[in-house]
Amino acid sequence: MSTFRSAYRCWLLQGWAGADPTEPLRRRKVPADRSRALPRADVGQLLTREDISLRERTLWRMLYESAARANEVLAMDIEDLDLANRRSRVVRKGGAADVITWQTGTARLLPRLIRGRKSGPLFLTDRRARVQLAAADLDTVSGRARLSYRQAAGLFTDATADVTGGPWTLHQLRHSALTHAAEDGASTSTLLAYSGHTSVRSLARYARVSAEALGRWQAERDPARRR
Repeated sequence: MSTFRSAYRCWLLQGWAGADPTEPLRRRKVPADRSRALPRADVGQLLTREDISLRERTLWRMLYESAARANEVLAMDIEDLDLANRRSRVVRKGGAADVITWQTGTARLLPRLIRGRKSGPLFLTDRRARVQLAAADLDTVSGRARLSYRQAAGLFTDATADVTGGPWTLHQLRHSALTHAAEDGASTSTLLAYSGHTSVRSLARYARVSAEALGRWQAERDPARRR
């Protein structure tokens, strides 16, 4: 609608138009979403579920511990990994090269997932590819393909369909990681590096304190508690 209104102003200056036909229209207000971050206990329970496959447990834990975008992690190859230093090269949104890091949980799962593979996509499908794919998206030994975002998102939705507030999205793992880091006192510069954002404005919606953390803060400063 903004494009049409810009064109209308031009027509009006040229004397080609009369009353603004878009005047009765109003842009629909989108309510602010302040609940995308998941409670820490819920994340912890999800990441330790024993009914989840090794691949999904590794992917979900890496997404939470690194706060990376799902597409960035799914595009990683084994050659990108620096297992000893718990980090990997990634290509951020917009094409910028960057590095993500993770913690002990991911570090323990990765060797089991890789199983001695030296190259190819880190996260693979369960079966051999049925269609012709680029060589970069295939494991040459098994013939399995790189796990796609659509497949990964579908598996996550199915796994969280019955949880409180579910189904969740893969993006909520990133959102939760950044929110929890902000609650733990991470500086703005650290959060920018952690998230891969280039502007504080883009980061702001992730750094909003969760209801869980707000409740803890209130409890800690409650005068009645000190008596």
